[in-house]
Amino acid sequence: MNLTPPDSTLPSAAPVKRVAPSRLKKTVSSEVSKDHPAPPNGVASITHLTNKLAEYLTPSELKKVKEAYRFSDEMHLGQMRKSGEPYISHPIAVAEICAEWKLDAQAIMAALLHDVMEDQDVKKDELIERFGAPVASLVDGLSKLDKIEFQSQIEAQAENFRKMLLAMARDVRVILIKLADRLHNMRTLGVMIPEKKRRIARETMEVYVPIAHRLGLNNIYRELQELSFSHLHPIRHRTLQKAVRAARGNRREVVSKILDSVNTTLSATGVPTQIDGREKTLYGIYRKMRNKHLSFSQVLDVYGFRIVVDTFANCYVTLGTLHALYKPMPGKFKDYIAIPKLNGYQSLHTTLIGPYGTPVEFQIRTQDMHRVAESGVAAHWLYKDEDGDLSELQQRTHAWLQSLLDIQKQTGDSAEFLEHVKVDLFPDSVYVFTPKSKIIALPRGATALDFAYTIHTDVGDQTVAAKINHEPAPLRSELHNGDIVEIITSSSSRPSPNWLSFVRTGKARSAIRHHLRTINLNESVELGKRLLSQALAMLNLNPALAPVVVERLLNESSANSMEEIYADIGVGKRMAALVARHIMGLLENQPLSLPLLDMEGSALPVKAEPVTINGNEGISIQLSPCCLPIPGDLLIGQLKRDQGLIVHTEDCNIAKRQRSKDPERWIEVRWAQGLNRRFDCRIKVLVHNGKGILARLAADIGESDANITYVNMDDDKDLMMTQLVFTIQIEDRVHLARLMRNVRRIHGVTRILRERS
Repeated sequence: MNLTPPDSTLPSAAPVKRVAPSRLKKTVSSEVSKDHPAPPNGVASITHLTNKLAEYLTPSELKKVKEAYRFSDEMHLGQMRKSGEPYISHPIAVAEICAEWKLDAQAIMAALLHDVMEDQDVKKDELIERFGAPVASLVDGLSKLDKIEFQSQIEAQAENFRKMLLAMARDVRVILIKLADRLHNMRTLGVMIPEKKRRIARETMEVYVPIAHRLGLNNIYRELQELSFSHLHPIRHRTLQKAVRAARGNRREVVSKILDSVNTTLSATGVPTQIDGREKTLYGIYRKMRNKHLSFSQVLDVYGFRIVVDTFANCYVTLGTLHALYKPMPGKFKDYIAIPKLNGYQSLHTTLIGPYGTPVEFQIRTQDMHRVAESGVAAHWLYKDEDGDLSELQQRTHAWLQSLLDIQKQTGDSAEFLEHVKVDLFPDSVYVFTPKSKIIALPRGATALDFAYTIHTDVGDQTVAAKINHEPAPLRSELHNGDIVEIITSSSSRPSPNWLSFVRTGKARSAIRHHLRTINLNESVELGKRLLSQALAMLNLNPALAPVVVERLLNESSANSMEEIYADIGVGKRMAALVARHIMGLLENQPLSLPLLDMEGSALPVKAEPVTINGNEGISIQLSPCCLPIPGDLLIGQLKRDQGLIVHTEDCNIAKRQRSKDPERWIEVRWAQGLNRRFDCRIKVLVHNGKGILARLAADIGESDANITYVNMDDDKDLMMTQLVFTIQIEDRVHLARLMRNVRRIHGVTRILRERS
């Protein structure tokens, strides 16, 4: 049944409500082109969609879906996609993908309406009035924040993702509709210019593919991967496609022989089975070739088989039968039934040596496992069990969605939020146990401290030690599958800045940063004041701002107070130079905005004073570990987001490279006078191997009034010469020069120099 209004194809159709010019979006979206005139017979039918929906929606729900379609059709009337199709064909396609998951009527309505707020300036209140608050909230969660001006495209993208993911945390249907939207856009990406194709494909690969994997949407996960790969690396994609096509013919006989043998053997067991041949995706082959440095001919397991059985027990019966038929490859068996993946995926995986020595992979699962493997959380997110309890998959998904809200509470910055979420979307996982045998899934590379934060933020904050497999272990110890982890806490313990260098999960990183920002707020505010005063002085502006200017600055910066702006500058979230230029713009019409004047009324040049440091300011000012500045060195400082001011020596090679890429984030720094403390410094000493040489070096360094905190030396004892690296604590460059002169006199020392990475 075609629900398009009968006269909508005619330009002069009177009965159809036309979109007012003010309603049309002023800027063209990435998927839309207003350059194409509407074809006279451009009709987009929803017959196929309504046939699908009639299978599980009630007549009253179907009626509401049709109303949403009519409204969307009216709003998008005259709007065309780059391909020349009527724009309404896109919402219909998105709704059809959602219908395959059997999403409810509200989700289908939101899919049909998902672009009306963004493209046609339809207000949320209007959608609430016409379709109800739940549908309006879904559409709002899917709409981009395109009315807000951002400093960069990256910032805008990050804020849009944050809005979408937080809406998803409240209602998972938001991300399901968004994934359907992205899937159809990727299917029709061919009409875009190459640069836009690559940008959208990269965004898809970095964010949407991991989300699809995290939610167990395997079909979409694989298709989005393939489409992104084809647009990011079109030549590689075509080359692999051609190679697989050729291999398919060469291996047809082998595959057919394996299939016949398996069918015959499994039939004899009496286990009802359904066997499907499965081919690796091109991206899967490409990733294996790249990660393992293999040629295409070395990737032998291009083909595999999926066996679906009736019961849980028969999965293991089938596995034993296959292992009796062909020899299994050592280390290639995985039991995802006993320990499911994070996204709820369950199967037995085994790789066998088939005829002619060809490795063949088998996946064995039940029908229910297969349904979850293909559709993931969409398979039964909306439906509870008969007793009303959430399934294990739903509980895990709910916990992950809740963690998004936890990260949001501790993260004020959208780019940082997206960074944390991307980390948690890392697909590879390790499975470890609590002392009470509860399984905890963590990203690959996670540490004992990540485990503590996964249990609870307060546990992580108060961690003092850890035991792995009942043995004491450092907090930075990387966890492996099967480890039993126990965390020891103390109410007096607090997070350390050093923890940020080794934690892996987004939740741990955001919690540590949140704590450090809170306890070091005063330091950050003070540093921010100094940096803003310096930036204002460079523009010949008086650092003392009038109340009216402060009020306008707070309104336009979405800040609650000047202390918040100072703190943001102090931790690198805002650039002092940009805030100063903003203030200069606000001052243009203010009599208080005059620069400092001399007696004749001309502007006085004001030289910006370098920021003065004494080296013990705390987390807001850090001495870079690459060059370890000491008093007497010429300094330069880099403002890094959420790390504050990182101080380098002026001749540091790393600082020179980074400064050339982003010069605006670098400022002048100098040492304060009368410092009364010691600083870390590295020296490298080349010596002849000989008895007692290390003892003589240590004694001489001690006699020079320096403290040794770390020693490293060459592993090869057979060499004539040995290189030793000492980390020592000294007062300044004069002290260091005196120490190096003393060490150089030691018999056996060939060379000594200060080491800088």
